[in-house]
Amino acid sequence: MVKKFIPPFILTFFLSLLIILMQFLWKYVDDLVGKGLEWYLILRLLFYASATFFSLALPLAVLLSSLMTFGNLGEKYEIVAMKSAGISVTSLMRPLAFLSLLIGLFSFWFSNNILPIANVKMKTLLYEIREQKPALSITEGVFYDGFGDYTIRVGKKYLDNENIEDVVIYDHSRRMGNQTMTYAKRGTMTMTPDKHYFLFTLYDGFYWDESRNQDSRRASYPLFFMKFEKQYMKFDLSSFEMQKADESFFKSSQQSMTVQELSAEIDTIQQERTKRLQRVATRFSEQTYFFNSQILKDSSFRTLTLSTPEITFDSLPLPLQRQVLDYASQRSLDIVNICESAFDIVDIDDIMLFSYQVEWHRKFTLALACFLFFFIGAPLGTIIRKGGIGVPLVITVVFFAFYFVISIIGEKMAKSGDILPWIGMWLSTFIIFPICVFLTYKATMDSAILSPDTYLNIVKKIKQFFSRKPKQNIETPA
Repeated sequence: MVKKFIPPFILTFFLSLLIILMQFLWKYVDDLVGKGLEWYLILRLLFYASATFFSLALPLAVLLSSLMTFGNLGEKYEIVAMKSAGISVTSLMRPLAFLSLLIGLFSFWFSNNILPIANVKMKTLLYEIREQKPALSITEGVFYDGFGDYTIRVGKKYLDNENIEDVVIYDHSRRMGNQTMTYAKRGTMTMTPDKHYFLFTLYDGFYWDESRNQDSRRASYPLFFMKFEKQYMKFDLSSFEMQKADESFFKSSQQSMTVQELSAEIDTIQQERTKRLQRVATRFSEQTYFFNSQILKDSSFRTLTLSTPEITFDSLPLPLQRQVLDYASQRSLDIVNICESAFDIVDIDDIMLFSYQVEWHRKFTLALACFLFFFIGAPLGTIIRKGGIGVPLVITVVFFAFYFVISIIGEKMAKSGDILPWIGMWLSTFIIFPICVFLTYKATMDSAILSPDTYLNIVKKIKQFFSRKPKQNIETPA
């Protein structure tokens, strides 16, 4: 059974990983195209991305491969033969169930130890690619502004990508419009051997510079005009090079942490949140604005308390009463503002706390999904008895899409605080577990609940019932 399971598992795993990678490429295609990236950078990015999707592809591979394995056995009546020899379906599933459990444990180890490193590497490389300028590409008749303060237009470019004609270069370094221009009838464009500079060699042209005095409204516009036979213009290419990013910047994200680091971060956030709420509660209790306990302690009214220790609010003159009420109102608004700002920070802490808790539970739910999906694929393969990859693939897509949608809904609700994080992340598991038990029970009891022949027979019986002609009543003579 293990020998029959491993080949389709390896095949379906790489197929699942390829499908997920295609989704990744489709998402970031705009950041990759037009940058002139070397092939090994693309391979590095795909390698790191595939490592981050490793734990997601394993449950999908277990589901599809178990369906294919037991479907092939059922289609060739090998399961029937083994049952006649006294081998039950439970005995057939036992070794592969143990193997699925090992795959789930490996998935947890991988997501806890390898995935954080791969996630940091992928995010760092993706950030470097996003920040890189588009590749140097000067096209005929198109203005190119990739050299900072210079805009270049080439009228004609030969097939060797060096010789050019009708070259116009505008200098915008003074931020005063197109007042400085260089024109050449022909020229060449090359890159220095160290690839740090882009060199234009221009022939038979002129330099045009129109400057003005900005201090006067009636400034004159003197023109500086110079012809040349040969001129060099050099542009720095350092901005086109891949800039290295600091990996430590991405190590603080939830996906880049192990279970131990996530637990420590969750405890830290919870402690800070509790301390912040305690500080707010303590300050609010200390700033309870009663007349005798707080207002009269202020320096503005301390003379009253010294002269008359048992003074009350009603005994104060009317102007002073208004002053006391204004003072109390202002102090009350101050404490309200303090509480509102503190609770805004608490809301931010809650969002961070939910994100870390969601990621903590994800490492366990994906690992357990490898084990549970086997008890969906194996019973379905036994009941349906269809081999190959066609029918199993359709069933896999349906069940995995159902599981994935429930997981996304639970995760969104957990991150928004609508439900507890552990409920949101384990919601899909709670729903899928009864399905596993039901299908396994039906497979061991030789149920035909999912057999196509069963439903075809029901349809035939319904058709026969409605197509049956009613009996005619024959009257007998008296």
